[in-house]
Amino acid sequence: MTAVALAPGRARHLAGTGALLRLALRRDRVMLPLWVLVLGTMVVSGGGSIEALYETPESRARLAQSMSANTSLRSLYGPVFGDSVGALVAWRFGVFAATLAAVMSLVVVVRHTREEEETGRQELLSSAMVGRRAPLTAALLAALVANTALALIITAGLAGRGAAGALALGLAVGLTGMVFATMAAIVAQATESARLAKGVTSAVLGFAFLLRAAGDAGEDAGGSPLTWLSPIGWAENVRAFAGDRWWVLLLPAAAFVAQGAAAYALAGRRDLGMSFVASRPGPAEGRLATAGGLAWRLQRGSLLGWTLGFLVAGLVFGGMVEGAADLVGDNPQAREIFERVGGAQALTDGFLGALLGMFGMVASLYAVAAVLRLHGEETSQRAEPVLGCAVGRLEWAAGHLLIAFAGPMLIMAVAGAGMYLTYGRDLGPILGAAAVQLPAVWLLGSLAVLLHGALPGAAVGAWAVAGLSLAIGWIGPALNLPQAVLNLSPFGHLPKLPGADMAWTPVVVLLALAAALTAAGLVGLRRRDLVTS
Repeated sequence: MTAVALAPGRARHLAGTGALLRLALRRDRVMLPLWVLVLGTMVVSGGGSIEALYETPESRARLAQSMSANTSLRSLYGPVFGDSVGALVAWRFGVFAATLAAVMSLVVVVRHTREEEETGRQELLSSAMVGRRAPLTAALLAALVANTALALIITAGLAGRGAAGALALGLAVGLTGMVFATMAAIVAQATESARLAKGVTSAVLGFAFLLRAAGDAGEDAGGSPLTWLSPIGWAENVRAFAGDRWWVLLLPAAAFVAQGAAAYALAGRRDLGMSFVASRPGPAEGRLATAGGLAWRLQRGSLLGWTLGFLVAGLVFGGMVEGAADLVGDNPQAREIFERVGGAQALTDGFLGALLGMFGMVASLYAVAAVLRLHGEETSQRAEPVLGCAVGRLEWAAGHLLIAFAGPMLIMAVAGAGMYLTYGRDLGPILGAAAVQLPAVWLLGSLAVLLHGALPGAAVGAWAVAGLSLAIGWIGPALNLPQAVLNLSPFGHLPKLPGADMAWTPVVVLLALAAALTAAGLVGLRRRDLVTS
């Protein structure tokens, strides 16, 4: 009998948890600190930005009043519950911080549960003294460590604006992350694919965001039943710095405990590598029998999800364009931020440019994910049997890269069309401003191609570069960072359409760089051995 079998009672199911937790934290030693620091900095730095933009209590009171009356902005950020600097930070960043904490948590949990089983690493680890529930426990503890660190950063960084409000906001963000961590733990056991597990949990998160947005659009006090059905709505209704409703924190805490218990119950009823929802394998016939057809089959679900998400976001943001004047008012500092992001043209054009620039930065995440599907196919050893047939490496890669580079064209066009439908005019300029983001998107995608082809061990570094570009574009202008720092992102070199004159030189340079990096990555892919782990 093994040592695990001899362990007393239920403790044997958790044997090896500490070692697995240390392994998980070691593997995520770059990704998790980046997530936590970027999110924490985003929230904490918001106080200084709001103070610089709205220097007097009167100006902050006017901002709170105008935001509460703007339906589109309420649907995006939520209602304003107070006019103090802390309350405005909670309004401006609370919903997005909670949402991004949920994304971080679901990625961590799926990475250390279903993805480990899918690649076969968990089977190897389980041959040692590892209990049945140890991998799940380690994954949830890794997510707990990250969310606790994030909550502590928010609490410490905003304590000067009110210790109780800072703690309330930190707990609301951290507990939202843990709600979706335990949800991902359940979904990961119901599906056979890590990619599907992430997609399903992300879809639930998107639905929760839409529920909250719909509820807040209808009521300006956060009391809509739709808002209360959403875990993100719970974080909002804690009302940090505006009354601090501590009892609301019981809702995410209860969901965390209930979902965690369900995940543990499922883990005790499932064999390693199996799932409760079986896949439907079948023969490779018709278009699926080609490398391109297989790539489309693997990528189409993700592309559909991104397309729908960008359509909804375009519809929501398009309805906000007319409210840009309310958001900025007569504040010169706020106007300067929009000019730095969207160009120094008319306020509406600058607002459109800023929004479409953000769409482009997020679209680069799709491009990187689609390219790195090649890396996932290799490390899971699914590429080897495909390449064992009459399929060359370039033909195999071409199917995925076609989707990775054409997909952003589709989702950016859909986002622009959605904005036009709710904004009601300027279809051509909006689509042009969406299209001009593509060279920067493709450059980040081509960097992922280079890393995968030439340095497969560093392929995940493409996420760090794309995340850095997103962070620079998102919080750089608000922090008044030097233009040299903003130019570290490829998006900082693009012309600020619509409204500004078209500048072809940076577009051509970015396209040339993207083509060169892609070609270099494909050359590296042809010359190296396949990655098996």
